[in-house]
Amino acid sequence: MSADADVIDIHPARHQRVLMLSWEYPPVLVGGLGRHVHALSVALAAAGHQVTVVTRHADGAPLEEYADGVRIIRAAEDPVTFPLATNSLLAWTMAFNHTLTRAALRATEAGEYDVIHAHDWLVAHTAITLREHLDIPLVTTIHATEAGRHQGWLPEEMNRTIHGVEHWLSNSSTRVIVCSGYMRDQVAGLFQLRAGQVDVVPNGVDERAWRARPRAVASARARFAGDGPLVGYAGRLVYEKGVQHLVHAVPYLRRRHPGLRVVIAGDGPYREELEEESHRLALGSTVRFTGFLDTTRLPAMLGATDATVVPSLYEPFGMVALEAAAAGAPLAVAATGGLAEIVEPGVTGVTFPHSDPDALAGAVDQLLGDEVFARRVARKARAMVGRRYGWAAIADRTAATYAAARREHEPVQAGRSAARHAGPRPRITIPEGNLLAAHTAC
Repeated sequence: MSADADVIDIHPARHQRVLMLSWEYPPVLVGGLGRHVHALSVALAAAGHQVTVVTRHADGAPLEEYADGVRIIRAAEDPVTFPLATNSLLAWTMAFNHTLTRAALRATEAGEYDVIHAHDWLVAHTAITLREHLDIPLVTTIHATEAGRHQGWLPEEMNRTIHGVEHWLSNSSTRVIVCSGYMRDQVAGLFQLRAGQVDVVPNGVDERAWRARPRAVASARARFAGDGPLVGYAGRLVYEKGVQHLVHAVPYLRRRHPGLRVVIAGDGPYREELEEESHRLALGSTVRFTGFLDTTRLPAMLGATDATVVPSLYEPFGMVALEAAAAGAPLAVAATGGLAEIVEPGVTGVTFPHSDPDALAGAVDQLLGDEVFARRVARKARAMVGRRYGWAAIADRTAATYAAARREHEPVQAGRSAARHAGPRPRITIPEGNLLAAHTAC
């Protein structure tokens, strides 16, 4: 399915005043969410919308500033702080939402807003508090789901709680934005959202930022490649990214392509296990773990590869595939989630079933064995990125969702008022077992 198929046919009548909430924003960048919110807010501001981003504070950053046309308000931590760690994430989140709410309310003292835009569950309590306090529509972008991250299972109490917050936030929103048709179906099923409430607005990419200079690409090639082809991976080193299947495919690819080198850029809790597995397979100098590469070095590395692999088990969208395509890399991606909507097999790359090292090896072999084919699909993928995923177009689609949410807000508010008078809200029951299987079977 083309990502364009789900574009809503709504054109905002005027520039809008947006209060955006995100737990990360430059200089705080943990994953792709912070970069997404930054690029979107800047593109909205460039289109004439008034954007205020309320976010987490970072040491050395001002509590308030204007940058790239965006007003940024950072919520300083309270004196009693909670560690940002897995076993205390929920406690940290609640403390963070208290200070985020106060910062957001201060933002409203300078003027009114037309819409609140929340990004993921970590800002849910603030988003819902503001919606009720300001009586304006809430739009939420669900970037990923807890059930999806765990392949449908919610094994621990924390996982089930996060799922419950996602359910609450989604159902408290006038409209929900997701990045792919795959995510639309997943979110609608998991959270029992009404038909038409979920809009597909793909993630964007600044293709110019990912086009490294030829000299930088040549330098990366000299640094990472040997006498044979170069295969690349970029992303977090966690189980669901599927890097283990790339490692398991290397022995076959090395036999087929003498001098092969594989560069794995990124870091995460799975790195040590991946390095141990590489050592167990005697991959030696064939596989190199570089750690995190910043945006000044990563585009050159991707542009130097003869194939870049995205082997994810779960991928709501697949931002790294767009970035690699913009860098000029031939793509081999798992046919899962949003990746299957980005890459058209044989046209903009090659695909393989996820969790299948043999199929992964075959797909990469197809690119390495036919340089003319590899360069042709890489050129078409780069052109596709510029045509479909530019940030100006993404900002227009997002603004159209804002306009729709504002039109729908009054009837929704009337329904909520009646519901409040009817009695207490029902509790959210979190089912045990495989949530994705249960809901996709419906």
